Amino acid sequence: MDRQQGIKKFLAPPFIKGVLLTFGMALIAKYISTFPFFSILGQLVIAIIIGMAWKATFNVAESWQPGIAFSSKKLLRFGIILLGMRLNLADIYHAGASVFVIAFIDLLFALMVVYGLTKIFHVEKKLGILTACGTAICGAAAVVAIAPQIKANEKETAVGAAIVALLGTVFTLVYTMLYSLFGLSPTQYGIFAGGTLHEIAHVIAAAAAGGNEAVDIAVIVKLTRVALLVPVAIIIGIWYQRSENGQEKKAFSLSIIPWFILGFLAMSALNSLGIVPPAIAQSIVNCAYILIAMAMAGLGLNVEIKTFKQLGLKAFIAGLIGSVCLSVLGYVLVILFQ
Repeated sequence: MDRQQGIKKFLAPPFIKGVLLTFGMALIAKYISTFPFFSILGQLVIAIIIGMAWKATFNVAESWQPGIAFSSKKLLRFGIILLGMRLNLADIYHAGASVFVIAFIDLLFALMVVYGLTKIFHVEKKLGILTACGTAICGAAAVVAIAPQIKANEKETAVGAAIVALLGTVFTLVYTMLYSLFGLSPTQYGIFAGGTLHEIAHVIAAAAAGGNEAVDIAVIVKLTRVALLVPVAIIIGIWYQRSENGQEKKAFSLSIIPWFILGFLAMSALNSLGIVPPAIAQSIVNCAYILIAMAMAGLGLNVEIKTFKQLGLKAFIAGLIGSVCLSVLGYVLVILFQ
């Protein structure tokens, strides 16, 4: 009987309308992201903005909320799994040890510095972790992947994703304008951009100033950081669980490992084996971005602009300072290792 009720609820028109609302927003975000400048923001960020704008302008029926929640939680996890198809571990291996070392140092530095700054600015703990992870790993995708590990609510998740997206956009514009002043070769500049910028969209947009060579290496460095999402998510889950339970040490639990992160890793391994044709792999990645954009829209539909102002200002300042420090470190590492 309970199963029948669940199926009826799943197929109820208001539920479908909630899902379709997020789907429509994801498609609109994808279309907008094809225009100049908006491509820097990227589809995921635009989807959040559309959701927040809709929330500020129209009332969302309460009966639609289950469908919206389905998009922002369930579809999000499937989107992250499919996104693993973008990652080819063989490319990271062939790029060389120095590229991995640079990416790892950049990630670890950003995590520690940004989170430390959020504590100094008295940012709420969960939002501080999300801001640090988004800055260090892969922007909004990292924020929504880490959020379940620390039991962050939708407002914290949406604000964290929006902060990282805004920071990445600002730094992308700065990198592009200052490219000629950096004095780096295309390869060096690509490693620098890939190691320090937030979203993959930001990396591609900024690296374009250095030509195709810069873009290619930038994407590899960025995807190296993305690959580190899996161990970081597991470590943060263990650390957060123990920190919330005081000094008491608990035995390792498999529940700490998010199944969708393992799915992401499995898809990456599948892609790395070369079994999936490139065209199909790209189609899967496109589907992944649609699902994640639906989740972003759903998050945006549950956040008011005033909430962003209340929660996000101090976290943004911490992220801004941390991103400046990361850029300086990234530049120095490129000079030293390349």
